[in-house]
Amino acid sequence: MSAPVLVTGAAGFIGMHVCQQLLARGLNVIGIDNLNDYYEVSLKHARLERLQGLDGFAFIGMDIADREAMAELFALHKPSRVIHLAAQAGVRYSLENPLAYADSNLTGFVNILEGCRAVKVGHLVFASSSSVYGSNKKLPYSESDAVDHPISLYAASKKANELMAHAYAHLYGFPCTGLRFFTVYGPWGRPDMAYFGFTKAILAGETIKIFNHGDMQRDFTYIDDIVDGVLKVFDGPPKADENGPAYRIYNIGNDQPGRLGHFVETLEKALGVEAKKEMYPMQPGDVQSTHADLTNIRRDFNFKPTTSIEEGLSKFVIWYNSYYGQ
Repeated sequence: MSAPVLVTGAAGFIGMHVCQQLLARGLNVIGIDNLNDYYEVSLKHARLERLQGLDGFAFIGMDIADREAMAELFALHKPSRVIHLAAQAGVRYSLENPLAYADSNLTGFVNILEGCRAVKVGHLVFASSSSVYGSNKKLPYSESDAVDHPISLYAASKKANELMAHAYAHLYGFPCTGLRFFTVYGPWGRPDMAYFGFTKAILAGETIKIFNHGDMQRDFTYIDDIVDGVLKVFDGPPKADENGPAYRIYNIGNDQPGRLGHFVETLEKALGVEAKKEMYPMQPGDVQSTHADLTNIRRDFNFKPTTSIEEGLSKFVIWYNSYYGQ
């Protein structure tokens, strides 16, 4: 049997979709997840059920912050490559429970790096975030921009991941690629994301909260486009050169930022229901605009997102109504 690919956060939104595509290629995949209750655990189990019937998939319930368990996992299975998507997500939640971010995003990430070092993994692809850009004013955001002023602990933890991966790539020579995801949405998505909460509230006839009075822009990126980018990068590990170690950072976004107000209007049309809205000021830790410069990932991997907001939200609403029985 060929050495498996390890996917952390396999029961997560992006993780499930990535595992499906790896398995469709005929690869063996070991998925791990701690199935925590940050959002509804039943959705995580439902995602997992979609994977467990597929040939080549094995699931192990475990926490990446568990040092001994992670060391045993790498020693036993010796994965050839790793896609690390497990993390404590969410900007606002980092204001409420900062220690969860230290455990998962810092301790857990070091455990991943140590495992990769131990087995001399062929490529580590890991999730970073557009949040690292903080309140940078220059748009679109480029990977060459300074990201030294995070405005949330979540963003700081993701920047720390990038720095730690660079150190390990330099010291131990295994290739590392970080991906700065921009506002991922779509079927099987995360209930803590705004569009998901909007959908639930609109269908229940409840009022939705629009922050910064709707004067916000996001580079909304559909899940299929994200997975396409992840797998293209997965197939092309970086090489060390005169500029540094085998380490790269890429934005993965849509390159078509949308106004929050337009996003809500499009969701209303897809649902066939007009939303009741209340306007609120900007939330701590939020930024007004995000926009990914895709020059580098387009050049290196011919990455071209193709899904419009209208198409993406329509597909999400169809899934939502089916899953929740609306």
